[in-house]
Amino acid sequence: MIKSKKLLRFKQINHGFFNKKGGKSKGIYKSLNCGIGSSDSKKNVLNNLKIVCKKINCSPKSLILLNQTHSNKFYFISKNYKFKKKRLNGDALITNVKKIALAVTVADCVPVLIYDKNLKIISAIHAGWKSVYKGIIKKVVKFFIKKGSNTKNLVAAVGPSISEKSYEVQKDFKGKFLKKDKQSKFFFKIRKNKTYFGLNKYVYYHLKKQGIKNLDIIKKNTFDPKNNFFSARRSIQNKENDYGRNISVIMIN
Repeated sequence: MIKSKKLLRFKQINHGFFNKKGGKSKGIYKSLNCGIGSSDSKKNVLNNLKIVCKKINCSPKSLILLNQTHSNKFYFISKNYKFKKKRLNGDALITNVKKIALAVTVADCVPVLIYDKNLKIISAIHAGWKSVYKGIIKKVVKFFIKKGSNTKNLVAAVGPSISEKSYEVQKDFKGKFLKKDKQSKFFFKIRKNKTYFGLNKYVYYHLKKQGIKNLDIIKKNTFDPKNNFFSARRSIQNKENDYGRNISVIMIN
């Protein structure tokens, strides 16, 4: 489990960016696969989620996971939230309720955790390129502001994800981004006539653009096997038929 140095300063919250170590799953899912949507044994995934909850010090019943859809949809979890077996469809969660753990799962996309140190509000965002392109970060920050937040009190951590050197994209992909925002050119690099995209830096840029200055970025490349993360891209490269998911969690104590 990796901690953000910025978020670690606040004893009112607990958080963690988990890699693939320390779980019960076998084979290509070895070992802390937290992907309910994967083809892994459901029993193993639920046991892995219990291990995560123990580390975060929350009840497995109060861990909220989304059915992630690469959208700009988010949910505010109030104290009246009714826990159901069916997961919500979307890509971000926000709450101000103690002991509710917000979680996102990734396998190269960027997990983002946000904390308002004054109002004690937290958020977990699944920031894939589609979600960020569609404005999920802007929507989440705007909701914080609607709740009374001042961006100077927001602290955000950009978690481990695929890094630019491992993320080759098609040329038309770059054009799509430039059409929306000319500043996007800074997140693309051309090497040996191939185009690469710095997704984590692009996410960082969008958080800054929304006025969040208290930020850190954990530069761990999920594609690199030595870092012990699940990676969708690496699984495809290895011709595996599925892959596990890394979980990131934040909770108000």
